[in-house]
Amino acid sequence: MRKLLFIALAALAPVAAETIVIENATIMTVTKGTLKGSVVIRDGKIAEVGEKVMVPQGATIIDAGGQYLIPGIIDCHSHIAVDGGVNEGSVSVSSMVDIKDVIDPEDVSIYRALAGGVTTANILHGSANAIGGKTVVLKMRWGKDAQGMIFEGALPGIKFALGENPKRAGNPPGGRGANATPVFARYPATRMGVEDVIREAFNQAKAYKAEWDAYDASAARGEHAIPPRKDLKLEALKEVLEGKRYVHAHCYRSDEILMLLRVADDYGFKIRTLQHVLEGYKVAPEILAHGAGASTFSDWWAYKIEAIDAIPYNAALMQKKGIVVSLNSDDAELMRHLNTEAAKAMKYGGVSENDALAMVTINPAKQLGIDQRVGSIEVGKDADLVIYDKHPLSDYAKVQKVLIDGTVYFDRDKAVSAAKAAAAEKQKLLDKIKQSQPRQQPARRPNG
Repeated sequence: MRKLLFIALAALAPVAAETIVIENATIMTVTKGTLKGSVVIRDGKIAEVGEKVMVPQGATIIDAGGQYLIPGIIDCHSHIAVDGGVNEGSVSVSSMVDIKDVIDPEDVSIYRALAGGVTTANILHGSANAIGGKTVVLKMRWGKDAQGMIFEGALPGIKFALGENPKRAGNPPGGRGANATPVFARYPATRMGVEDVIREAFNQAKAYKAEWDAYDASAARGEHAIPPRKDLKLEALKEVLEGKRYVHAHCYRSDEILMLLRVADDYGFKIRTLQHVLEGYKVAPEILAHGAGASTFSDWWAYKIEAIDAIPYNAALMQKKGIVVSLNSDDAELMRHLNTEAAKAMKYGGVSENDALAMVTINPAKQLGIDQRVGSIEVGKDADLVIYDKHPLSDYAKVQKVLIDGTVYFDRDKAVSAAKAAAAEKQKLLDKIKQSQPRQQPARRPNG
């Protein structure tokens, strides 16, 4: 059945980018207001936006009359398209591993994300480690290989995690206590241990950076020094200290959020995003002062004890304090509904329609450092666009088309036709199998 699925989806492979004009749409630019008009796409970029535009000769016309056009949705926290496990849980610091090495371009979640209007996602290592693996930003270019999905020029990241996940990862329940015989025990097992792990790792990284700085200075003077030995674990943390790699930190509780901000300040680096950040509303001024972004859930709470103080007003409260806030999924299914997750910020907190939409478009783009390329409908930006049949913040809205770099990667009409063709092919094969099987003789009744 999996093979049939890919045969059907292969028929939906995108064609090369061309000059396209999307006409008669309600265009929600996010940064430049909302208008009724057209968008011209040329060479994968937005070339013109306006109520009236010049239609280039030979352009493909998409009539979006009665429909809505928005920037592609961006998910700042996802684990889709990862093959072979998302956690390297055997050690507390796994900054030497890279999620980029295990991207699976055939994961059907990529196509399903497209069907939900998602064009870009931050693919993260898991949260079993105080300092986890390296992250990668992908565009949902279904049909491309793993390298072809990577968002060119996006600054790489690394995953940190606080709280229950890293302190329990190597210390399963029943594995502690006077009479317990743990199958596997790993430091840390407490919240204070998580802080110590992060501090010790950056102590090593600072020393490592000093060695390389001294070597680079001597090389610049023309001296023939021997370079230090490269350490892949510390290399990633050195990049953090140099501002060349973003830190995305899983966190829930306010005390731990403050702890991590203090650690970052002590070592001279920035937390780019606090992920989930369920108690961010309690320490919003401190988050703003540090300069971190907040990528949170819309309304998940009380699913475990450290999430007990989460509230659905979190996103709105942090945004009102001036923090750049996005809403993330952390889930392949929820990823397909981020437009309605954004709408919840209007219900819980009363944010404006435009600010709600920004939480799944331009705000995550800012958090990932790609807002000059995506996140809004502006001339010169990548033509990553989504057409909805109804208002995108409505529960009833359905994605009609998704473009990435000016190429149509999802078309609902074609998807429905392909699904019908796949169902017909499946039935044909089942009938063939049934006909090829020998007819069974009725069982004889035993004598007596």
